[in-house]
Amino acid sequence: MTVAIKKRNVAVLGATGSVGLSTLDVIRRHPEQFSVSGLGGWTNIERIATLSNEFRPKMIGVSDVKESSLRQALPSALAKNIVSGSAGTECLAQQKEASIVVAGISGAAGLKPIFSALSSGKTVLIANKEPLVMCGELLKDVARKSNAVLLPVDSEHNAVFQCLSEDHQTRVSQSFGVTQGLDPSVIQITLTASGGPFLRTPASDLKHVTKTQALRHPTWKMGEKITIDSATLMNKGLELIEACRLFDLPQNQVEVVVHPQSVIHALVHYLDGSVLAHLAQADMRIPIAHALSYPDRVDSGAKPLDVVSISNLQFEAPDLDRFPCLSLARQAAEAGGAMPAVLNAANEVAVDAFLNEKIRFIDIPSLISKVMDKFSPEVPINLDEVLLVDQSARKIAYKVLKNTFQS
Repeated sequence: MTVAIKKRNVAVLGATGSVGLSTLDVIRRHPEQFSVSGLGGWTNIERIATLSNEFRPKMIGVSDVKESSLRQALPSALAKNIVSGSAGTECLAQQKEASIVVAGISGAAGLKPIFSALSSGKTVLIANKEPLVMCGELLKDVARKSNAVLLPVDSEHNAVFQCLSEDHQTRVSQSFGVTQGLDPSVIQITLTASGGPFLRTPASDLKHVTKTQALRHPTWKMGEKITIDSATLMNKGLELIEACRLFDLPQNQVEVVVHPQSVIHALVHYLDGSVLAHLAQADMRIPIAHALSYPDRVDSGAKPLDVVSISNLQFEAPDLDRFPCLSLARQAAEAGGAMPAVLNAANEVAVDAFLNEKIRFIDIPSLISKVMDKFSPEVPINLDEVLLVDQSARKIAYKVLKNTFQS
């Protein structure tokens, strides 16, 4: 049964990506409850034009270089709503009509728009983990000052959120975290990982992994960058840091287990010995529907979970020797300060290099480690300092790439 809720206007950033399309699918199912006030794409003109014609948003974001092409592809009534470039995306994030902003832009590129949305007091559904990894405390500080609401859409963090008490959910959504030293009842959270396409691949074979093989994720259909992150387990490492930021827990209270079936998405361990687990199909529409309608519920369109068919659930510890990216992420979380931002920047450069066949799969963690070794974990005090760290780490990563892996 669908619960009646007040109609909400939604701006979708990264509308042409996997999270954006899943969001629009949920909205499409509930036209009486949600409307699309803004759409942000970047270079996929055909798709953003199709979506714009369908949803008729009052603001449409696109890259500067594709603005002219999009204007030609849209009728004049919609073309007048186009905003372009990074400034246009930030305008979209602050759109007056939107009460909800879905942050689905991949990578560090999503950082400034999220700051803009939170500064405007929006309810932000954060699907890209990189901004929280880079400067989670700064984001939460902005959210608190502007009375913005921050809701996790990443499947594991949304699963943790759903396993928390109502009071804890309120604290997290208002950017105060679970504990803040006041409530010790949550003693640990566990994030699950599918293990990726190379879960059973011998270490000696990983040096021969191809781009095509790495992009064959066994469970989720995602963009290229996050799919490679899943193959290296860096995705889970970034999620570990994100969980520390969101739920205000130290890294030693966030565990990772490999769960190939991807049925249980997270577990929350309580002081009394209770463990609450979230089970669902591996379908991003489920956490998106939850966050869009929170604190109510709507149909996501996902296939119901048949518990009889999932009787064989497996769990195992991650192999840190074959997948050192997870250890690198934990090191960054422990170091704190700027180190998570350095990790993220180096990883983005390394993954891009692998996708462009400039380095091997096993070179990804090596490149990241070399970049991290060149930084100390000073704490950035504002967005400009975070962006400076990001730029510096990328420059060093490109230098390491050139001198070490392409010489």
